[in-house]
Amino acid sequence: MASTLPLTFAVPKGRILDEALPVMARAGLVPEATFHDKANRALSFASEDGPGRVSARIIRVRAFDVATFVAFGAAQAGIVGSDVIEKFDYSELYAPVDLDIGHCRLSVAEPRDRAAYSAGAASHLRIATKYPNIASRWFERQGIQAECVKLNGAMELAPSLGLSLRIVDLVSTGRTLADNGLVETDIIMPVSARLIVNRAALKTDPRVAELVERFRTLAQQREAA
Repeated sequence: MASTLPLTFAVPKGRILDEALPVMARAGLVPEATFHDKANRALSFASEDGPGRVSARIIRVRAFDVATFVAFGAAQAGIVGSDVIEKFDYSELYAPVDLDIGHCRLSVAEPRDRAAYSAGAASHLRIATKYPNIASRWFERQGIQAECVKLNGAMELAPSLGLSLRIVDLVSTGRTLADNGLVETDIIMPVSARLIVNRAALKTDPRVAELVERFRTLAQQREAA
C-alpha cells in the first residue's frame, strides 16, 4: 500500500536542473514558487497542486547526494547524471528512463603542450579526477596502471601544478579545458540525465511506478517527434 506521505523527489543543483525542471513539469512535478528564488537557501520544497500534478516533496541537493538519498530510500525517486549512477553503482538504484537532457561526456584530458609540465616522479600514470573508480577501470582496460588522485573541483589546475599529467572530468563544450591549456584526448563515456528510483519503493508504492510511466511516456513522445 502506498504511503499517505508525499513522495520525495530529489533533484541536483547545478548544470542539469535548468533542463530538468521543464521535463518534471510535463510529468506533473512542479515545485512551489519559492524554489526559483535565488536568495532562498531552503533545500526542501512542496510541489504545486493542480489537475494532473503529483503531490511530492522536492529536495534540492548535490548531484552525488541525489543517488545516495534515492538508494537508501530517503527519497523515492530523482534525477541525476548517468556519470553519478556509474560512480556509485548502488544495488538499490534503478534508472528506468533516459531523459535525453544534460548531455556531456566523461573524458580524459592532458596539457596541450605536455613538454611544459611535469607530473613529478610517479612510476606510473597519475590522474586527477572525482571519478577514481571509473577512471582506474578505464585505464586498466587500456593496459595502463593509473594512480587516481581524488579532487572535487579545479581539476584543470592539476597538470600545471605537477599533481598529475592527465585529468578525467566532465566535458560539455570544452571551453574550460581550452582556457586552462588542456585538450581532450579520449571519451570514457557519454553522459545524460536519468530518472532514478529506489527499487524497493518501486515494488511497494504504486505512485512510484506511475511516476516512472509518466517520464517514460514523455521520453517516448520525444523520440517520436
